[in-house]
Amino acid sequence: MSVDVIMPQMGESIAEGTIVKWLKNIGENIDRDEPLFEISTDKVDAEIPSPAAGVLLEILVPEGKTVDINTVVARIGQAGEATRASAPKAAPAPAPSPPPSAPKPAAPAPAPRPAVTATPAPAPSAARSGVRSSPVVQKIAAEHGVDVSLVEGTGEGGRVTKKDIMSYLESASTAAVPVAPPAAEAPAAPEPAPRPAAPAPTARTQVFAAGQDEVREPMSVMRRKIAEHMVMSKNISAHVYTIFEVDMNEVVKRRDALKREFDAEGVKLTFLPFFIEACIRGIKEFPIVNSSVDGDTIVYKKSVNVGIAVAIENGLIVPVIKQADQMNLLGLAKSAADLGERARTKRLIPDDVHGGTFTITNVGVFGGVVGLPIINQPQVAILGIGTIVKRPVVIDDAIAIRPIVYISLSYDHRIIDGADAARFLTVVKRELEKPTPA
Repeated sequence: MSVDVIMPQMGESIAEGTIVKWLKNIGENIDRDEPLFEISTDKVDAEIPSPAAGVLLEILVPEGKTVDINTVVARIGQAGEATRASAPKAAPAPAPSPPPSAPKPAAPAPAPRPAVTATPAPAPSAARSGVRSSPVVQKIAAEHGVDVSLVEGTGEGGRVTKKDIMSYLESASTAAVPVAPPAAEAPAAPEPAPRPAAPAPTARTQVFAAGQDEVREPMSVMRRKIAEHMVMSKNISAHVYTIFEVDMNEVVKRRDALKREFDAEGVKLTFLPFFIEACIRGIKEFPIVNSSVDGDTIVYKKSVNVGIAVAIENGLIVPVIKQADQMNLLGLAKSAADLGERARTKRLIPDDVHGGTFTITNVGVFGGVVGLPIINQPQVAILGIGTIVKRPVVIDDAIAIRPIVYISLSYDHRIIDGADAARFLTVVKRELEKPTPA
């Protein structure tokens, strides 16, 4: 009996998802919990595991298509069951089993990608034609006109990793192999001015060809969803901002004193858990910050579920520390580190990005002094943390050097007034500068 595979809900406000890539072909065996397909939403890019072991019988939703949550996207059955026809995958695939001796036709019209090899290359072998790679790898390859089948994959089962594609690009630039030559240009000697010896291009870096004034690329699925979510939030909430200056001297001392203890637990202690702890204390005194709006009703949330914004290769993900108000500093540090690592390696599960009641984003990790983030709907407030910098300050009429940080609160003025926002930040500042004993 076949098992339906459905589009999961990757967050409470997420109503749809886009199939980015199928990781198995029809007729292939798959184990339970083995990655079956990749999806993209405004909150997460993730590999979705198979709900059962068996054979992939049907693919009902092709790559690149967006469908509602709970839509059946595939079916898995047993080896004896018939494999039914399905919607074709969006990614181009070679013609099924051509005779070995038959040369490939010259594939007319549909504007093929520019060639990537310095000499005419034979068509990729059958073993490499079905090469597997992530959306990030495909995006980098598309930007540079690289045929992924020509890249040697070092990942599991020959999967082409980001490291593989970047190494290929680096070797191409030093071995006179044009990476993305203009359509009419013959791939020859390294005449076009070689690229400077800079860090390898990333998915956010564009390399312009000679005479090219601009590069146009479609937004990724995640980027489109983020754009929609941000515009929606600005349209819904009346955004107002308040900024406080905080002396981090006591936090630095606490962190230094606790480092060895946390290292023994296998946790690198950053400053983030201290901010989470301070915000939880502020929320307990001003629960309006931990609420949402339903029509003309304010909904107060009992649990404090703190979302942590994590920058990834092609966007931003906000995994959630559930019931953060029930954790001590070590628990907060462990949870934040675990969620951050799994977000960056696409190992989050739907529940990890669901149920947030308050969000923290750290613009300081990239050197930002202060940030004014957009509220993460349906929440009503988000804390922005700037970089910690040593500054001269006046203490008891004397000038001292202290580690200073600017924190900002973006809040929904429909239900939070400036006075309450300032009172909340006053508690956060107090707990960072002179923490209340636990």
